[in-house]
Amino acid sequence: MSALPMTGIDSTQGRPAARPPGPSSATRQKALALLRGTLWWLASVGTFVAIWEFCWWQGLADPLMLPPPHMFLANLPEQFKFFDPAGARSLEEDGGGLLSVLIVMAWTSMRVVLGLAIGFVGAVGVGVAIRYFPVFGKLTLPTLTLLTPISPVAWLPVAIFIFGIGNVPAIFLVFISVFFIIVLSTLSQIDSVPAAYLHVARIMGANKHQLFRHVILPTILPSLFMTLRLNLFAAWMVVLIAEAVGVGSGLGQIVMMARNTFNASLVFFTMTLIGLLGFAFDRGLLWVQQRVLWWVGPSAVGGK
Repeated sequence: MSALPMTGIDSTQGRPAARPPGPSSATRQKALALLRGTLWWLASVGTFVAIWEFCWWQGLADPLMLPPPHMFLANLPEQFKFFDPAGARSLEEDGGGLLSVLIVMAWTSMRVVLGLAIGFVGAVGVGVAIRYFPVFGKLTLPTLTLLTPISPVAWLPVAIFIFGIGNVPAIFLVFISVFFIIVLSTLSQIDSVPAAYLHVARIMGANKHQLFRHVILPTILPSLFMTLRLNLFAAWMVVLIAEAVGVGSGLGQIVMMARNTFNASLVFFTMTLIGLLGFAFDRGLLWVQQRVLWWVGPSAVGGK
């Protein structure tokens, strides 16, 4: 009678059978992937900074027009004094510090977050309503298609006429920058849901509400999140324009003030803050995407 193979032993080779990676191995792999990504990010930014500094060292970049990083980051208190959350500090007035910089960054971030959230939720709702209610779709879709090509910047005077000076015009412009695109993307994604999914769900007795919640929405959300991430950078562009013209405070107002006073160091310092905030927003949106879209794999979420 043949002996039964022992647990954990490969009966054909006589060696311990390979075990699947445990939780500690998965955590180690994630940590290594994060470390590799961070190192490549630092290498990319470091290369860009090195080229910039080399051009200054060789006299190819005028320090008055294109001050290298070691110049505009050398005297941070001098840069901080221009940051005022209310946008009311004069050029001769001292003040401002790290807290003022953080508050200005927080106000700009708040305008972007609110505009993106309202635009995304509203656009998905309108897109679904257009497909589920034919009369509503026939009444609204031609107008939405007509308004989509209009640049968000062109809406700035309209926003100021309607809402006045303040936070609302900036939030409205961010809303406009994502709303129309995501409405059309929602329609496209709904139309591209595989018919087999819908037929199987109907055979299993799913009603209209269950069909949308359990079939259509999980199918279209990955592509909609990707569209939202792509339009995130457009949202940052328009909020800075709105702050420079229609709000009077925020990072956009700092850039405009630096341009008017020909303060190149302040321009590049503020651009650095904007770049860091934009990168942080993209990473944060990717994190939210990975948590919300728990039913799809990393390749579908993307953005590594």
